[in-house]
Amino acid sequence: MFMSNNACLVPSSFWLTGIPGLQSLHIWLSIPFSSMYLVAVVGNVTILAVIKVERSLHQPMYFFLCMLAVIDLVLSTSTMPKLLAIFWFGAHSIDLDACLTQMFFIHCFATVESGIFLAMAFDRYVAICDPLRHTSVLTHAAAVGKLAAAAVFRGLGLMTPLTCLLARLSYCSRVVAHSYCEHMAVVKLACGGTRPNNIYGITAATLVVGTDSICIAVSYTLIIRSVLGLSSKEARAKTFGTCGSHLGVILLFYTPGLFSFYTQRFGQHVPRHIHILLADLYLVVPPMLNPIIYGMKTKQIRDGALRLMKRGIVQF
Repeated sequence: MFMSNNACLVPSSFWLTGIPGLQSLHIWLSIPFSSMYLVAVVGNVTILAVIKVERSLHQPMYFFLCMLAVIDLVLSTSTMPKLLAIFWFGAHSIDLDACLTQMFFIHCFATVESGIFLAMAFDRYVAICDPLRHTSVLTHAAAVGKLAAAAVFRGLGLMTPLTCLLARLSYCSRVVAHSYCEHMAVVKLACGGTRPNNIYGITAATLVVGTDSICIAVSYTLIIRSVLGLSSKEARAKTFGTCGSHLGVILLFYTPGLFSFYTQRFGQHVPRHIHILLADLYLVVPPMLNPIIYGMKTKQIRDGALRLMKRGIVQF
């Protein structure tokens, strides 16, 4: 339904198509998606519970893991319940305000997550390459809080104008060829000039990902150079194990995200259902795998989770 506003068409709601071309498979697709979402929720809640209970984990790296867990919960919960409602109940309609809110949370928290990854890389760099400074500065909760606040404010500062630019548009259609309110998928429905939206969207994404990925790459180059200079093979193996899990999570976050982002703008030859499936997986696979990777690679979290489970069984 459209509402007239000075000859412009402003939809009261949009219609999310789900995964175009695969509508007959929506019920079957709901099985892996609901399973991944359940694992993501349980895994990230477990990470938060373990770090809260285990006082020995009240350190900068684990505080960053807590922030990452919260962000992953927000990202997956912003999309998966609505996606599953489409799969199970055919609930394709989404109010305009809900659509803008969903888009803001997805893009804002993805930007914040990128900032947290950068902060984690900086923390690892200082801990390995300049341990005395790490002991005197980054072990304080205030320093960690400032890095986290900078990531949050950057996300808010970049994504608020993006949402405002979208809210000012009028639309020729209300059918979004996507399973959630992705920025460019909604922009393509607009009447009139969308150049500011296109320029701002691609500039903000390129600036965030480009700046963060370059800084992360520089940090890990310096870390690797420092680690290779260690005399102890055991110390080298332990450091590479910790940094390797972090790098794996970073690649898991950036690679499908960049593919989805640029395919939406330039990948006209990529089948629509492939692009949307990857975009959906981007918002549920990293939140599902992050706690698994960190849980398996980090002995303190693994042992804490086991102790937490034993306490729960005994109390039960």
